Amino acid sequence: MLTTQYAKGLPDIRVDAADPGYTATDLNGHSGPQTVTEGTDAIVALATESPGSGSGRFVDRTGEIAWS
Repeated sequence: MLTTQYAKGLPDIRVDAADPGYTATDLNGHSGPQTVTEGTDAIVALATESPGSGSGRFVDRTGEIAWS
């Protein structure tokens, strides 16, 4: 929820959060079900969005996730 507060407080800057998911890396002994490339999907999608895209969002590789 800190993301939404930053988004409100900094209206000229887009602030979003990305969840890479459980990704197979050295940190977890490569036990994650997705590859590192799959884990970067959400981050790359946010980084390549147009300037007019929303702010204060939480996304994973499949799209926007509702804040709970």
